[in-house]
Amino acid sequence: MLGHVENHSLPRTAAFFDLDKTVIAKSSTLTFSKSFYQGGLINRRAALRTAYAQFVFLAGGADHDQMERMRKYLSAMCRGWNVQQVKEIVAETLHDLIDPIIYDEAASLIEDHHTAGRDVVIVSTSGAEVVEPIGELLGADRVVATRMIVGEDGCFTGEVEYYAYGPTKAEAIKELAASEGYDLSRCYAYSDSATDLPMLESVGYPHAVNPDRALRREAVARSWPILDFHRPVRLKQRLPALSVPPRPALVAAAAIGAAAATAGLVWYASRRRAAVI
Repeated sequence: MLGHVENHSLPRTAAFFDLDKTVIAKSSTLTFSKSFYQGGLINRRAALRTAYAQFVFLAGGADHDQMERMRKYLSAMCRGWNVQQVKEIVAETLHDLIDPIIYDEAASLIEDHHTAGRDVVIVSTSGAEVVEPIGELLGADRVVATRMIVGEDGCFTGEVEYYAYGPTKAEAIKELAASEGYDLSRCYAYSDSATDLPMLESVGYPHAVNPDRALRREAVARSWPILDFHRPVRLKQRLPALSVPPRPALVAAAAIGAAAATAGLVWYASRRRAAVI
């Protein structure tokens, strides 16, 4: 499936993975909602909303308009949050919350790509405070993630510096290819969402993982492989090698690591408004 071990006389290659519902079974940021609540970053009402949002997120995908509303919402929500506190909360709860929801199939793919001599890059719309530690847990070589501006007081200003979404994911991949010498025609990519079509189109071997309806249609039309990941497993039980510290993340910085940093919240808010109307 993944081909032979890389010929090192040829340009380097990589495998690019979306994170939520591709490598892990849930939304990476919504999974931390209880921890953020216990840490005082969100109130009880917001925590309950994120629980519902997690359910909605798992039930479907997010289109462009919903993702745009989410971006504006999360920017306002995390304004004033202390970045160091967010990092500490994630570090303290990472293994308990994320380790059990990593797909066995994704972990195997990551191992296979590393064995074949390819770099593994996590490319996620979620914030770097969440994505970077998960990338380290998985043994990823690099991370691309959303990042926000941090003020002199060490808190989020509420302004987005870099939004890793849609076309910007593809742009980041192309920049990595230029700086790292990747031959994108021989690279792999994996995602569950049609919003990642630009990323999938950037490589020679795109794969749809647990695809939403729109991505499934595209994958069928283009004869892309469709993969079904459904077995979460703890890494320590099967792939100790994945706990090896990766090389420093190349495209990641202080970011949104907030409880409501995925499209599920936007769904909740929009449906709530519709119900009121």
